[in-house]
Amino acid sequence: MNDFDFFHGSWDVANRRLTSPLDPASGEWAEFPGCTVVRSLFGGAGNIEELTFPTLGRSGATLRLFDREREQWSIYWSDSRTGRLDPPVVGGFAGDRGDFYGEDEYEGRPIRVHFTWHRLGPDAARWEQEFSLDGGATWELNWVMDFTRTGPAVGSL
Repeated sequence: MNDFDFFHGSWDVANRRLTSPLDPASGEWAEFPGCTVVRSLFGGAGNIEELTFPTLGRSGATLRLFDREREQWSIYWSDSRTGRLDPPVVGGFAGDRGDFYGEDEYEGRPIRVHFTWHRLGPDAARWEQEFSLDGGATWELNWVMDFTRTGPAVGSL
């Protein structure tokens, strides 16, 4: 249940995101900075992350909760543009890699979503997001975040 303990603290974020996901004619990537602070909840069985994108003028929040019975994480995202809580992705870690899957929609189309977390040591991590229109037979990588630690873990909520 303490899989995300490595992520508590403050981080700089280098973002690389497809400008038009699921558009075969587009292959353009946008790069932009971010910063995030992650605080522990429930003694490590959850955490909350506040992420800001200063050049985009928006922010987001991630809530991660560990289901003790199922021994799985649920990850929820909310963006300041919409103010809604997106459907969760669910999964867990095997070693230093975490895989999480869920159902959502993008521009009115149903999609599968895949988050991959990579623990890269005490001061670095990577998150990747992929979408699938065909139930997971094929995936399109559309967002990569590279995290560099800037500060130690802060108090629990």
